[in-house]
Amino acid sequence: MRLVLPTALGMVSALLAASPAFADEADSVIGKWRTPSKNGVVEIAPCGASICGRLIDSDNIRKNPELRDTENKDESKRGRKLKGLMILSGFERDDGKWTGGSVYNPEDGGTYKGTITPTGANSLKLKGCIVWPLCKTQTWKRIR
Repeated sequence: MRLVLPTALGMVSALLAASPAFADEADSVIGKWRTPSKNGVVEIAPCGASICGRLIDSDNIRKNPELRDTENKDESKRGRKLKGLMILSGFERDDGKWTGGSVYNPEDGGTYKGTITPTGANSLKLKGCIVWPLCKTQTWKRIR
């Protein structure tokens, strides 16, 4: 019995340390982030082997929680609520950053190719591109 507990704890510790998505706490993008546009708050979470992000708050959502996705280029999606809307999807970890994902911008209804690059424990750079070099980069700050 004395050997079982230390062995089990050692195995659990090894499994947690080996998890690639969460291996470096300072490099992790999981959590809530403040965007520079209209005080948006996006919650980034694991989605299988990738990460995704939902819009959970903004100045406009606080004024009108029933706000809809009226700028979407797909008319059938214009009735979706902005609160809780998936705006980041399909990002895969790639040598210290997250690439290959999509960024949906509810302000213009466009979907862009994206890259997320951690720039420290409490900030990240999100780059969205129509096609390179037509890109825009924002710095997001972690909310504690």
